[in-house]
Amino acid sequence: MNHVLMVENEILINAPLTKVWDVLTNPEETRKYMYGCETVSDWKPGSPLLWRAEVEGKVTVFVKGTIVNIKPGHLLAYTTFDPNNPKIEDIPENYLTVTYRITEEDGQTRLVVTQGDYSKVADGEKRYNDTVQGGGWAAVLAEIKKVAETA
Repeated sequence: MNHVLMVENEILINAPLTKVWDVLTNPEETRKYMYGCETVSDWKPGSPLLWRAEVEGKVTVFVKGTIVNIKPGHLLAYTTFDPNNPKIEDIPENYLTVTYRITEEDGQTRLVVTQGDYSKVADGEKRYNDTVQGGGWAAVLAEIKKVAETA
């Protein structure tokens, strides 16, 4: 593939930036919108980030990655990989990067999420199409908005 394949979604949230940041990084809050998964990290560049949940009495890691960049309240970038997909080798070249950019605008918070570059990972075009056909991040952002606005 010669072209960049990125997914980008954004949403305006009627909550302060600090509340949105908490929803994105607090395990108790992430469980409410990320299919029951909590985040596990110390939130420092280079540190692991796990998305895990308890299923049938067993804790399972659904997504793993590493914190790439963090500016609390404004920017969070991390790599992401599904360790439960046996078809894709768990090597750095197959990890995607997710970036949250957060800004305040007229009393609201704008959250922009990008994920990619799918063109650089194994089975990238299929993974990209699956994400786009699934609505990208739209459904998750709607849930983030709901959690942040219900405080």
